[in-house]
Amino acid sequence: MAKDPNLLGEVSRAERSPLRYFIGEIYSGNSLRSTISVGNEKKRQRVYNTMFHLPLRCERLICAGFFVCLDSFLSLLTIMPARILMTIWRLLKTRQLQRPNAAELSDFACFLVLVMGVGTLQLTDISLIYHFIRGQGTVKLYVVYNVLEVRNMISQAITLSTCIVAHNNALLALLVSNNFAEIKSNVFKRVSKDNLHSLVYYDVVERFHITAFVLFVLAQNILEAEGPWFESFLTNALMVYMCEVFIDLIKHSFLSKFNDIKPDAYSEFLEDLSKQTLNENSEDHHKNLTFIPLAPACVVIRVLAPIYATLLPSGPLLWRLFWIISWSGLTYIMLAIWKILVSLSLRSLATWYLKQRMDRKQHMD
Repeated sequence: MAKDPNLLGEVSRAERSPLRYFIGEIYSGNSLRSTISVGNEKKRQRVYNTMFHLPLRCERLICAGFFVCLDSFLSLLTIMPARILMTIWRLLKTRQLQRPNAAELSDFACFLVLVMGVGTLQLTDISLIYHFIRGQGTVKLYVVYNVLEVRNMISQAITLSTCIVAHNNALLALLVSNNFAEIKSNVFKRVSKDNLHSLVYYDVVERFHITAFVLFVLAQNILEAEGPWFESFLTNALMVYMCEVFIDLIKHSFLSKFNDIKPDAYSEFLEDLSKQTLNENSEDHHKNLTFIPLAPACVVIRVLAPIYATLLPSGPLLWRLFWIISWSGLTYIMLAIWKILVSLSLRSLATWYLKQRMDRKQHMD
């Protein structure tokens, strides 16, 4: 058998300089090439996309969408009241009844729905619902949560609060059962790119609703919890978010892999979201993130009102009214500052991302 001179030369070099051989192995490519098959580069790239590229782009899109929802939520609590006050002031100043335009009618309609929603929730006995749900078995909590999903957010928040403060595995059982049902109903379906676009926006809205639920639980603990509770609350809240992130990544990874959708699709979704943030008109309105913040706003106002009530001093009605106006004004200023920061940051990041996408497209062309 003829001897391979290249092989003999490599062995002799390794014998002369072990360090050079080790460095050569580092720069030689795949470290396991001697024990695994070369494989198909296209299949390997699909695996890399599923494991690394897609989860990062998906979570980046969901986080960006979350702040878009937060911006809409803050607009409801800051911009809408200011516009209503300006409209009323204009009517009082001119003393002329003018037909309101569509934007003004929308503001008054949203304000009316918000007041009615908060008023309805004020009549709801949260303690009664809480103890009713707490009396259910661990398995029944999953059923209660999904039945109440079509009813209202306050009941879902109470269910989550019950699971968090329970001294058993109720929260874990709720998360596992609910998320397992979500995976089962989504991952093995044939979906198009447009359907995936709608699904990721649904996950964005769901992430924001979970944040509203967590705020509800925090408010309930501040009012009713006894003893040290913050560490347990923080641990359980992190568990909820980590499970939600983990399930979303698994769901989208499977959907993209089985439907042969590349990670760049999520970059296109983020591009559409950036255009929506900058109020650039899109020809296809199905690509826009649709979020109505009325329900979360009603829940947040309902659960924060008792906390503010504990801060009011006892005394005459006028004195209490003064503090109500003071706390309301201070809260409005804080929310307005958050609104400005979130809006300007979103617009700046959206402009930067669109420029990056445009430069990349020009470079590819």
